[in-house]
Parts: sequence; structure tokens; C-alpha cells
Amino acid sequence: MPKKKLFNSQRLLFVMIVLLILIGRSMVADWYRVPTGSMKPTIFEGDFIFVNRLAYDLKVPFTTLWLANWGNPQRGDVVVVKSPEDDDRLVKRVIGIPGDKIRLEGEQLWINDQIISYYPLPKHRFPSLSDADRASHTTAAEQLFDQVHPVMFGPEKRLPPIQGEYEVPEDHYFLIGDHRNDSRDSRYFGAVERRRILGHAVSVVGSFDPDNSWKPRWHRFFNDIN
Repeated sequence: MPKKKLFNSQRLLFVMIVLLILIGRSMVADWYRVPTGSMKPTIFEGDFIFVNRLAYDLKVPFTTLWLANWGNPQRGDVVVVKSPEDDDRLVKRVIGIPGDKIRLEGEQLWINDQIISYYPLPKHRFPSLSDADRASHTTAAEQLFDQVHPVMFGPEKRLPPIQGEYEVPEDHYFLIGDHRNDSRDSRYFGAVERRRILGHAVSVVGSFDPDNSWKPRWHRFFNDIN
């Protein structure tokens, strides 16, 4: 085979492989590097998370249009979503499903007039927390009906624009970060349309500390996200 034809064939094969990988990431499974601490102490800056794109539906590649839908997010799920503000990808926890009535007063959460319970979690359970976070924040377990997950509260007392009781509209979901005092979420931009939810974040596949020369956090590799 002439060299030119061989080169063109190899280039076409390379383009097809890249395209298949991109389509696979858009439709089936994806990975995402977490840039912020809005989900601490569940997910940390520098975590690489695995996202199941087929958890709820099948979308047209590179869009939010559905080809098929076989499920919906549940309270407690950690999801990757396209922000309604700027289309950036966010990682948040589902707190409210369509029809839920959400009320937040300080650090206390009510869902459908039922108070959500908390109990303390020792900080040594979260070795990735910085010394500053340990000194100024508290960690707790949030009992979200039949699902339990960790949350973190800081000294900041910023009040989000959504006040009083908020009813989640049809086909929308109320999303909050586990770091309750450092997350821009549905308390600010309201519930998120179902089509903007891209997939279910199921595990941390790798983790590298941005504040420590990107050294691996080996204890976080291949951890399930609860």
C-alpha cells in the first residue's frame, strides 16, 4: 500500500476511535474531574468521578435530548448536571423530587413537613479534610428518609435567595451540595429540569490533592459515592 494511502487510513482510524470514545462518554459512561469543594466531605477537589450516563436515560450524543428514558433520580442520588445558569457541569445531591415541598432554616432541612435528622460524624473519618476545615467546620450524617450521607457545615451564614417553603415543579429536581455553606445550587438558581441531569455519579476512580502538588490520595481511589 502506498505510504500516502496508509497514512490516510491510519488517520481515518484514529479519528473514528476518538469519535467513538467521545460518543461513548456522551451516551454511556463518563469521567469528570471535580474542580471545587461544594460536595465535601463526600467528594473533594481533585477527585475523578465515574458517571453512569445510562442510569436514567439515553440521550442524543452531545445534547440533552432523550432517545429513551427508563428511570428518574431519587432523593440522595449524586448527579452530574448542566447548570441552568451557564451550562457548566456541576456535581450535586438530589434533595427534592417533583412535588416535594422544601424548607430550609439555617442548617435545618424539612421535606414535606418532615424534619430531616442529623447526628455528628467524627472528622477523623475524612482524612482528606484540610487542617483549616477541621478547625472551622463540623461534619454530620444527614438522614434523608432511608438514605444516609455525610454533610459539612462551615462558619459562614450566607442566606440564599430562596426563602420559606419551595415546591419542586413537575419534571424538576432540587439539588444541593453536601458542603452546605459553600455550594451554589438550587437554593440560588431553583430546581433543575430533568433533561439537564446528565448521569449518576457512582464512584471516585482516582484522587489527586491540588494543594499538595497533585499527590495521589490513595485512600480515595475506587471509593463508592454514597
